[in-house]
Amino acid sequence: MPIFLVIIFGIPLLSLIWWAWSDRRLSRMRTHRSVRIFSGLALALLLGGFSWIILARRDVITTPVPPALYAAVLLWGLIFLPFFALPMMTGHGIFSLARGVRKKFFPTSRSLPSANLQRRRLLGTAAVSLPVLATFGAAGISLPQTKHFRIRELTLELADLPPALDGATIAHVTDTHIGKFTYGSMLEKIANATNQLGADLILFTGDLIDNSIKDLPAALAMLSQMRARHGLFMVEGNHDLFDDPQEFVRQTRASGIALLRNQSTVVQVRGHPVQIMGLAWNPSASGMANDVATVIQQQDPAAFPILLAHHPHSFDAAAVHGIPLTLAGHTHGGQLMVTPTLGMGPAMYKYWSGLYQNAGNSLVVGNGTGNWFPIRTQAPAEIIHITLRRA
Repeated sequence: MPIFLVIIFGIPLLSLIWWAWSDRRLSRMRTHRSVRIFSGLALALLLGGFSWIILARRDVITTPVPPALYAAVLLWGLIFLPFFALPMMTGHGIFSLARGVRKKFFPTSRSLPSANLQRRRLLGTAAVSLPVLATFGAAGISLPQTKHFRIRELTLELADLPPALDGATIAHVTDTHIGKFTYGSMLEKIANATNQLGADLILFTGDLIDNSIKDLPAALAMLSQMRARHGLFMVEGNHDLFDDPQEFVRQTRASGIALLRNQSTVVQVRGHPVQIMGLAWNPSASGMANDVATVIQQQDPAAFPILLAHHPHSFDAAAVHGIPLTLAGHTHGGQLMVTPTLGMGPAMYKYWSGLYQNAGNSLVVGNGTGNWFPIRTQAPAEIIHITLRRA
């Protein structure tokens, strides 16, 4: 079954199951009626927001979902429902079953003191209410994070770097996800920060927009404001192709921005030819390898090659072909990391953030400048300012 059908039907169904269980638990603990009403209304708001998102994506509703509600729905469906609410419900069911078995074979007439019973009810009410309360609390805390990014300075030593390119600079921008969380004045902020770097090249590695093709004009306007001494070049990401892939390509190229899809172009940087090779989006390892082989056939032996790929696993094929520098995005630095080396990044990707090297070839993976998900931990949004040096 396609994943979107699992999401469309799974989240509402599991949410309703959770609500029925939690309401029954609150009732049995004789919790004040207002708590049960609040819990029901909060869950109704989340399910209403979920329906709004689905209908908006299908253009049934044209009014944008408020960012705070969008954030709450994402946090509930992807974190607090599967990792807090459902395990709590399951754990309570297992505990109740074990307690029933114990009472059957080891009956006791001991009763709790009233003070202990009251404390247990209070803690039980707090525990049952926590997933929904935490969802809205996290949404409120997380939204300011989506308005900030850092400039990460990276000096990269390359053994085969031509002398003319020693000291050349690249502004690596990726994963702006313009749409629900990256919009308005944030676009100007990204463009201005990029321009202040005064880079020789601006290289963009995909996911310009988050979902809707309607956000593309504003996104292209942002890219058009960016200035580099020798040009801006980009590749597509998976999110760019969600809504209307053909229209994304058409509008981007019509704007005059160099979108490379298994293509390359040569530009003079500080008097030396640099060949920018760009891969079309491809999520499979074999597809990436084939695409790298395609652009390698276009290689200019006189030029210094730089590969742009949205998926960082393209680096494996790039290293085999001896491409000295690959830039990628897609991972958001792992998005939810406990430490810089522990979290979603290494759990999902071989390469997820920063610099990687293989047989003298280098890969730089950017954390992304925007957000599709409202919370980041230990994976800050960023623009990477790369300075190339001869090793």
